[in-house]
Amino acid sequence: MSDKSTSSSSGTDQTAKLGLIALIAIVVGSMLGGGVYSLPQNTAASSAVGPVTVAWIIAGVGVYFIANCFRLLSDARPDLQAGVYMYAQEGFGRFIGFNVAWGYWLMTCFGNVAFAVILMDAFNEFFPGVFTDGNNLNSIICGSILIWGYNYLVLSGTKVAGFVNTVGTFAKLVPLILFVLILGVMIDYSQLLTNVWGTDPQIVTEVNKETVSVSLMSQILAPMTVTLWAFIGVEGAVVLSGRARNTNDVGKATLLGFVLALFIYMLLSVLPFGAMTQNELSQVANPSTAGVLQHVVHGAWGNWLMSVGLIISVLAGWLAWTMLCAEIPMAAGENGAFPKAFARTNKNDAASVSLWVSSTVMQVAMLLVYFSNNAWNTMYNISALMVVPAYITTTLFIAKSCMNGSYRGASRGMALWSGILGSLFCLFIIYASEMQYVVLVPILMTLGLPVYIWSRTEKKDGQPIFTKVELLYLLILLIVDAAVVMALVAGKISI
Repeated sequence: MSDKSTSSSSGTDQTAKLGLIALIAIVVGSMLGGGVYSLPQNTAASSAVGPVTVAWIIAGVGVYFIANCFRLLSDARPDLQAGVYMYAQEGFGRFIGFNVAWGYWLMTCFGNVAFAVILMDAFNEFFPGVFTDGNNLNSIICGSILIWGYNYLVLSGTKVAGFVNTVGTFAKLVPLILFVLILGVMIDYSQLLTNVWGTDPQIVTEVNKETVSVSLMSQILAPMTVTLWAFIGVEGAVVLSGRARNTNDVGKATLLGFVLALFIYMLLSVLPFGAMTQNELSQVANPSTAGVLQHVVHGAWGNWLMSVGLIISVLAGWLAWTMLCAEIPMAAGENGAFPKAFARTNKNDAASVSLWVSSTVMQVAMLLVYFSNNAWNTMYNISALMVVPAYITTTLFIAKSCMNGSYRGASRGMALWSGILGSLFCLFIIYASEMQYVVLVPILMTLGLPVYIWSRTEKKDGQPIFTKVELLYLLILLIVDAAVVMALVAGKISI
């Protein structure tokens, strides 16, 4: 491995940088991963078409404000490259900035492992029993091979990886468009208006081996984590803003990618209710688009089409996320939040050390997946929640900038409201999420403390490792950790 130190990626040849189409592909490719092929069942698991639609509207509005914050900040503060991490540090100090970078990095690692699980599950459609549930021994071996294969591809440079991702993004849109068009023509639209709110008959679920009715509010809240998971990656162009040919394209790519993804998500979640009842949809095996299309066309080719689409989607989305996964620690290493070693790049200007470490973390998580009963559900829930710190600090940063007068971008009023409403949406997501996954966030954040102390010790700037305010943050984090551990020991929370 021929490495060289670098303090910035700005020296990269303009021809090797990402244009508008490539940036949009990064945003869409990051969002439209394997999870999109499971949306019919995931959103209908305990919700009727009405609550599912409301959930998407709430999520769409909330994520719009988050995406708008990234768009406005990319224009107002182009100096903050790899903005997901930089916004937090600029607004709330180095310790908070580190935790956002650490949490976002772990999110991308876990997200890639989630890709591996659902990809292997899709392969099981063509090789029954070989990749059962996506986490048997064969799945772990094949998933591991792909982890290191992508490691090699991204090491070849951003231009090569970006081109492959752009082609993959367009390729994976084809089966999704076909799914929407076929359902759009063949479903019974009158069925969409049957039991819209899940009250006649009442949707039920099992709690402690007892059957209970699901309230309207619970039906709306149930798909919220799924919707946030679906939108993760909306900040992809901002994360790679240092690789953009024109910084003005970053904001455009963010907004255009978000709108395209929301439109696709709503169609994929709502149209299946015109082909199957809520109860039938809730029992379709994932990837549920395959089962739904097979039911609609009355042929196995429907299942195969969507399974192939899933494989293409995951392979392309995995590449986009591997690029993000490598970029965050590299940017943090360049700016002193992570140890300097993470900032090293190879002759292709790829984040080599960052990528090798990231791939190692993914490999360890892949091995742990073998012991999980529901690997896909666990991985996407953890990933969805680990991204919340990055989103909430970004929205709070732009709101803070507007209120203290330091915001110099356009549309100050819009920026302020986007920040306020975006941060409230983040809190709502935490409220709507399952507690067993929420409690893992502070624990995983605490695991990064040795890396933070290493980076601060390495800096040798004469300042303490923790300022007084940062010591307060640390104390709060440790108290929350202690509360979580006690709740786990007492059996009040189970993971």
